[in-house]
Amino acid sequence: MIITLSILALAAVFFISGKVRSDLVALCALILMMVFGILTPNEALSGFSNSIVIMMIGLFVVGGGIFHTGLAKMVSSKLLQLSGTNETTLLIAVMLVAAVFSTMVSNTGTVAVMMPIVVSLAVSAQISPGRLLMPLAFASSCGGIMTLIGTPPNLVIQQTLIAEGCEKLSFFSFAPIGLVGLCSGIIGLLFLRKFLPTNEGAKGKKHKRRSVDELATRYQLANNLFRVKVGSASALKSKKLAELDISARFGLNVIEIRRKTSTKNQFLKTIDQEIGGPTTRIEDGDVLYLYGTFDQVCKFAQTCGLLLLDHQTTEEQHIPATERYATAQIGIAEVMLTPRSGLTGQPVMHAGFRNKYRVNVLGIQRKDSFLLHNLKEEKMNLGDALLIQGTWKDIALLAAEQTDFVVVGQPLEEARKVTLDHKAPIAAGILLLMIILLVAEVIPSVVAVMLAAVLMVAFGCVRNMEEAYRTVNWESIVLIGGMIPMSIAIEKTGAAALLSNTLVGSLGSYGPLALLAGVYFTTSLLTLFINNTACAVLLAPIAFTAASRLGVSPYPFLFAVSIGASMCFASPFSTPPNALVMSAGRYSFAHYIKVGVPLQIMLGIIMVIALPFFFPF
Repeated sequence: MIITLSILALAAVFFISGKVRSDLVALCALILMMVFGILTPNEALSGFSNSIVIMMIGLFVVGGGIFHTGLAKMVSSKLLQLSGTNETTLLIAVMLVAAVFSTMVSNTGTVAVMMPIVVSLAVSAQISPGRLLMPLAFASSCGGIMTLIGTPPNLVIQQTLIAEGCEKLSFFSFAPIGLVGLCSGIIGLLFLRKFLPTNEGAKGKKHKRRSVDELATRYQLANNLFRVKVGSASALKSKKLAELDISARFGLNVIEIRRKTSTKNQFLKTIDQEIGGPTTRIEDGDVLYLYGTFDQVCKFAQTCGLLLLDHQTTEEQHIPATERYATAQIGIAEVMLTPRSGLTGQPVMHAGFRNKYRVNVLGIQRKDSFLLHNLKEEKMNLGDALLIQGTWKDIALLAAEQTDFVVVGQPLEEARKVTLDHKAPIAAGILLLMIILLVAEVIPSVVAVMLAAVLMVAFGCVRNMEEAYRTVNWESIVLIGGMIPMSIAIEKTGAAALLSNTLVGSLGSYGPLALLAGVYFTTSLLTLFINNTACAVLLAPIAFTAASRLGVSPYPFLFAVSIGASMCFASPFSTPPNALVMSAGRYSFAHYIKVGVPLQIMLGIIMVIALPFFFPF
């Protein structure tokens, strides 16, 4: 017992100091438990096979799909319209939405799903995500206690009551006391938010996200990029670009062709994109992206029987203007000539950008001027910056060639920032399916989440499995997986039973209210160190026995166990929602101490006072 408590105390010191990564601390504590024989290897590794950990991985992938498809951005813009950019209004709106979702879906699932939405919302409002993510996690815990399925400790006390032959709880038995907790939590956070991270991170993130847009604006792409649609009677139909010689005849560059790959189902319809090359064959319904002047495009469209699309429309509705020059597959980047470049003094047409690297040159910045048309014969000078367009993969390959030029920025990183907006309806459908399965309990929750994660990858909402793995916050996964077995160690050594029995036994003689406070704060304290579900399992029978000895109703005491285990805010690893937001919000352990401890104490006092009014002794 002494060794177990010493290891946990040492781990707590490192968690608080923040000098060592939290996942490494958890693993070291786990290893020490095995070295001293407190846990067997199977027990120590059981946390990584726990359904909560598996669900967290799946929920990260689902959240990644929501973010990559732009669904998070769409939802956040709607919330922004309703809430404005005022931080107080946003904080209240985020907490209320999280609490409502948590009544039907697990608080862990709510945070994982809403996290990308809240991050996007914070960036749009130009505030730090850290100002909203911790309130999101805390609100999900408060909302979870309002229904029977909202959080596992609620189910634990239900099982205890049924096992003891008492009347079971209804689905909304928790709602009245839950509403008190939620309102108190929102009010408390409005005062405690001054300890949350400031605005510095949001500014830097916003600047990074606009890099592609800034390039497009600087080179005036919107004024020189036009689209024409190929009809069934067009002279271009079924011909290769090499046969048409559009560049020589009309002074235009066909930089991209987009065509619909499916017409059977509008919901699953996608756009196939291809950089225009000599062997590209034009088909009926294709949309050609042309770079040149408006007059040249009009002449080309009239001569070849093409439909000139208005510059404010696209081949699919609701696709943002950004997708005209940068999408998930195709993007733009800036190339700088090196001092020893062999291309200096060479015309653009001889540089081999199109033939060798499969990219188009859209413009040249020379000092303060921009050259945007008739670039083939233009000679490149030292100091020139060239705007190129191609697939992100080809741009990345071009970046590897650093003899004659260098690519500014990191193409693959920029590619990940471009959202797959046309996949947003699919992501929304998968999310809705997951929520229905979780609420209906047709299949186990972990299966529903993993099914949704697989569907996100299968339908292209997450580009591939590599991207799916990148969406997972592995630090949080290892942290939770490493801390769950600690409850086994505390229970095996008798430390938890000794502590709880001593506290509850010593307070019982002072009356039911004192005992209720002892049960609540004992639960709240133990949840700082062990999983909240395990804590509820451990203390629920003890609380029931203590109430029976006093001859009072066990309901307020069991509710104290459930609420005390669920509303734990003073530690990042006490509940999965707290751990989920730690990295994204750039929180240190000190943030949880400054905000979580006062909030946890305040809510504890309010709950102890309020519980007897709803569930009399």
